[in-house]
Amino acid sequence: MSPQQIQFLKLLRVPTMEMEERIKEELEINPALEYSPEENKDDLYDNDNDSIDDNIDDISLQDDNAEQIDIDDYLRNENDDGGYEYSGEHEKSTYSSVRYEVDFHQHLLDQLRMLDLNEKEIVIAEQIIGSINDDGYLGRAITAIANDLAFGQSIITSEEELAALIKKIQTFDPPGIATYSLQECLILQLKRIGKPKPLIDIAINILDKQYELFIKKHYDKIKKNLRIDDATFKEALACILKLNPKPGITFEGSSSNNNYILPDFFIDNNEGVLEIMLNSKNAPELRISQEFKEMLNAYDKGDKKNKKNAEAVTFIKQKLDAAQWFINSIRQRQNTLLQTMSAICHFQKDFFLSGDETTLKPMILKDVAEVTALDISTVSRVANSKYVQTQFGTYSLKHFFSEKITMENGEEVTNKAIKSILSEIVSKEDKEQPLRDEDITDILAKRGYNISRRTVAKYREQLMIPVARLRKS
Repeated sequence: MSPQQIQFLKLLRVPTMEMEERIKEELEINPALEYSPEENKDDLYDNDNDSIDDNIDDISLQDDNAEQIDIDDYLRNENDDGGYEYSGEHEKSTYSSVRYEVDFHQHLLDQLRMLDLNEKEIVIAEQIIGSINDDGYLGRAITAIANDLAFGQSIITSEEELAALIKKIQTFDPPGIATYSLQECLILQLKRIGKPKPLIDIAINILDKQYELFIKKHYDKIKKNLRIDDATFKEALACILKLNPKPGITFEGSSSNNNYILPDFFIDNNEGVLEIMLNSKNAPELRISQEFKEMLNAYDKGDKKNKKNAEAVTFIKQKLDAAQWFINSIRQRQNTLLQTMSAICHFQKDFFLSGDETTLKPMILKDVAEVTALDISTVSRVANSKYVQTQFGTYSLKHFFSEKITMENGEEVTNKAIKSILSEIVSKEDKEQPLRDEDITDILAKRGYNISRRTVAKYREQLMIPVARLRKS
């Protein structure tokens, strides 16, 4: 790939929150790059002409090559202000920010840096953290982690060393992570609660010694076995029911009030026409430095055979090439972001107009790639860590991608629509006789959604809805 293609692909992954820092980084290391004098970093560049009904133009990556650029190119293409510029065409004066939740695994890695570990232990601990699934549980056995380290990183470790590091990671926040079972997860959380010790000991005893009876809700037998009265049992039970069965999924990140991101896109409904706006931090006004242009002019008029001048201009050209590649990559990034968002709007127009989750249509990366003529990996990079603000709330772009389910009448719906209906069914059930998964499956079937009981159970778990016996009141 050409240097600009590599630059473009790297920038495409960067969310708006980090884009400003990335640009500052480039400005610090490259004196040939600078903000335009009129740069206003709080503007938004509006893409009013890019409504969902417009055609989506192909974007091709330019195959720039440093070896093919000479000084005359720079001098011929200079603009009236003496530099290369790229800016948005429209402006909007305000934007909203939303709370950004710190990535779960990154949060664990940040805590790992606080431990006093040697280099080998750090690598092993990072492997353990990488084996923790999104729920917060270890998804690989200790022997499997040891094999991964041996074959993947040529690090030989013992099960004892792994177990010791797992114990250290289990002290991280959120409580209950890096365990192999729900039972172990809940017990770890209890040990971190600052309630009266006798009550905690009873709750731990229930989970440790009476676990089978507990999950079957045989409470009378538990009280008899532990010789405790009803009031004490209810207090212990209340402690257990407040625990988090999936500490990874419900991780809420830092509580800092300054922990925010800015949406990458804004969508306005202008009397039924969707207008897409790109956050200005994705498209700052940058240009080639006036000083560097003057230095090139001076060289062009001077003795080109002078060795010192030749070395100086080589350095200048390298910086100019890097600056121009960066500006072009920023431009390509903006165009690709808007192109992809336009395609998503085209697929999910009904949702952006109504905000109704059930109107979301089945859409996968391949669908957007075919409409935009972009590679699937490019669409994936755009969808990753990008957000859009609508009048109904702020959503991750990943929210709009989902698998399709075919109804009895042949209509295709998304699994998100099924989840929304499932959640509605559970919310309206009789809590004295909650619906089992089989009952929910039958209700969905009567509405035309033919999915298996196992799929219902999977969706229920993803929605964090307990089984029927735990919903009973």
